[in-house]
Amino acid sequence: MKKTILASLLSAIAATALADINVGVTLSATGPAASLGIPEKNTIDLLPKTIAGQKVNYIVLDDASDTTTAVKNAKKLISESKVDVVIGSTTTPNSLAMVDVAAEGETPMISMAASARIVEPMDDKKKWVFKTPQNDAQMATAIVEHMTNNNVKSVAYIGFSDAYGEGWWNEFSKIAEVRKIKLVGNERFNRADTSVTGQVLKVLSAKPDAVLIGGAGTPAALPQKSLKEKGYKGVIYQTHGVANNDFLRVCGKDCEATVLPSGPVLVAAQLPNDNPVKKSALEYVSKYEAANGKGSVTAFGGYAWDAGLLLANAVPVALKKAQPGTREFPCCPARCAGINQKSGRLARCI
Repeated sequence: MKKTILASLLSAIAATALADINVGVTLSATGPAASLGIPEKNTIDLLPKTIAGQKVNYIVLDDASDTTTAVKNAKKLISESKVDVVIGSTTTPNSLAMVDVAAEGETPMISMAASARIVEPMDDKKKWVFKTPQNDAQMATAIVEHMTNNNVKSVAYIGFSDAYGEGWWNEFSKIAEVRKIKLVGNERFNRADTSVTGQVLKVLSAKPDAVLIGGAGTPAALPQKSLKEKGYKGVIYQTHGVANNDFLRVCGKDCEATVLPSGPVLVAAQLPNDNPVKKSALEYVSKYEAANGKGSVTAFGGYAWDAGLLLANAVPVALKKAQPGTREFPCCPARCAGINQKSGRLARCI
């Protein structure tokens, strides 16, 4: 099934190069999401330069965490660089904005952002789009389970005022309601904000047992630090969008006792030997740390690694049917892209 899913993506590629496989990448190496985009960029450097005898060229652009720039980059990669596939972008708003571009150019797109909205509901446009991170719904379920197991009865939410924050609120609130957790606040902030005092005071007035911060990267540290400064003593939850050292560095001592979900790449060495992702995860950790230093691995680079795994497995299968740059690849997205859209996963995630 995995090979079928992977081959289906490459089979959708429409490109002009006959010999080389051209992979366009747009990610957020600067701007508010840089702590996510930099490890992704570092990981692209580790991806294979040849697959099944075919040379692979990676064309990497920085969208500076900006939605408009992400769209411009995607258009440039497809129309000017004639790429076979686009990897990107780092954030949910950027990835959502790129969907129309990928569909118009009939170019498969692998997002490294988490929101289920990127691939759901599958339609004529989103049939071209895949993603590697765990869905927000999946991670929200894990958070709610932890809350119920630890007697959390009421929760307030402070999230980004964009598609990421909205997606997390929608998924979390639905699950929390089912599990009889009372929602006592829903506040928003912008990624570039320097103060969230007003939102935090509203949350504190509701006296919640816990607060969930629906943010990603270093900007997600702002409401947590503000909550601590104002004396909040309850449990603070974060999303899997903060699973990196930069968040810990910015948040400092205010991060202590934070609860968040993450993919298993951060504990790869602790996985049982029969875990299906352990071998790939350890390979990634070894290569990334050799290039960037011990302890430098993040889940976000792992999402780029997954995109590379997808290509490495798909190309040999697709080449049995046709060459890159032809229309003879047998499987069209309308038939194949929906196979794995429900979970939003392309391949095994590390």
